[in-house]
Amino acid sequence: MTPVNNSDWKSAIAGYRDYLELERGLSKNSIAAYTRDIHQFADFAESEESVNQPRFITIQSIEHFMGSLFDRDLARNSQARMLSGIRSFCKYLRIEGILLDDPVELVESPRPQRKLPDVLSVQEISQIIAGVDLSRREGVRNRAMLEVLYSCGLRVTELCELRLSDVDFIDSVIKVIGKGNKERIVPIGTSALNAVDDYLSQYRSQIIPIKGSEDTLFLGRQGRGLSRQMSFTMLRRAAINAGVRKSISPHTFRHSFATHLIEAGADLRAIQQMLGHAQIATTEIYTHLDRRFLREQIVQFHPRSGESAPVKKTSQSSKSS
Repeated sequence: MTPVNNSDWKSAIAGYRDYLELERGLSKNSIAAYTRDIHQFADFAESEESVNQPRFITIQSIEHFMGSLFDRDLARNSQARMLSGIRSFCKYLRIEGILLDDPVELVESPRPQRKLPDVLSVQEISQIIAGVDLSRREGVRNRAMLEVLYSCGLRVTELCELRLSDVDFIDSVIKVIGKGNKERIVPIGTSALNAVDDYLSQYRSQIIPIKGSEDTLFLGRQGRGLSRQMSFTMLRRAAINAGVRKSISPHTFRHSFATHLIEAGADLRAIQQMLGHAQIATTEIYTHLDRRFLREQIVQFHPRSGESAPVKKTSQSSKSS
């Protein structure tokens, strides 16, 4: 029995892109990441394995590709992500009748490394927000963005795509459209709401939005929504002004949001909902961060922990004293 579809790589990847968008409902960023990885696999399969059509994918071609990633010293997490994308692609190929069997089924996935994310202290967060240059016209906007980022634990894309109509000043919540177009409701603090109110009255009221951006909350001078890169640049400039020299991105604020809630005793399930994590296991990494924080506190402050513990006197020293 032979496959019923003889698609070439280009048409198969184009169909896969449509599948991710229409069937899986993934975001543009996720679709771009998936298809970028599959293009890498396709280039390798054609040039190194002579696999000229997706229907000829074999377990050997996948294993050889994964071996090439290992030889390039690609991080294990990236290797696992690549294999996950290939697995998704092969599933699509089977749905379309391009593949009959699953060549990924017996391929072992690299065990992912569990890297704890960088976290800022509450004081550092406050310093960075205070480091926003309010002498610049857009300073009031930038401060509001950082307040919302930390208050709600948003992803940077969620922040940039936040709509004016999503902010509920009465109930102090915002509506967030996250990965896969999933909607969630997140509480927003008083400081963030006040900063947004200042931004609306002092900056946004003077901006004329371009067509299609009328409901976008955070706008640039030309009336367009802000890009992810502009948000990165704004945050790093504020951090430099504040004298915070850590490697910082908008995601650092998200990690800090979750970690500070864990440290304060917040419920893990509630944090999962606020972050928009599909799996509780993703949120559990912050319990590891909390343990590290607690350990540091013990080492630093407990009178009998490690180097801070008093030296035990010997019987001889006791006699001499």
